[in-house]
Amino acid sequence: MFASVFVLLYAAHLLSDYPLQTDHQAAHKASHGDHGWRANLSHAGTHVLVTWLALGAGALLLDDVTLTPGRTLLALAWVGVTHSVIDRRWPIAWWMRRAGQTEWAKHGGAAHVDQTAHVTALVIAALILSA
Repeated sequence: MFASVFVLLYAAHLLSDYPLQTDHQAAHKASHGDHGWRANLSHAGTHVLVTWLALGAGALLLDDVTLTPGRTLLALAWVGVTHSVIDRRWPIAWWMRRAGQTEWAKHGGAAHVDQTAHVTALVIAALILSA
């Protein structure tokens, strides 16, 4: 079940992070104040909704996907919270400074570290759902 659930989570992530993310969300999700938090939380909410739909479709259509309400709610909360925190951008900047990656950050590396953090969070969500 882990592989099927991970593919569903990853597809939902890609849909939410690229075609379903508005220009406004992308530009302001890390901004300070209420304006930034609204953009951030609406984007994270998109992730939760699309993930819920993907998991529901998987549970209906795939024989190996069996979801329990408690684990599903925990995984959805995990996806929403981790996505929101990662997209505030400071955790990625902090990591890259601590890891000695400041030059890579200047040349576009932050986007790669950001996506790696998101995918790692999805692996944990898949483990929650599959355990």
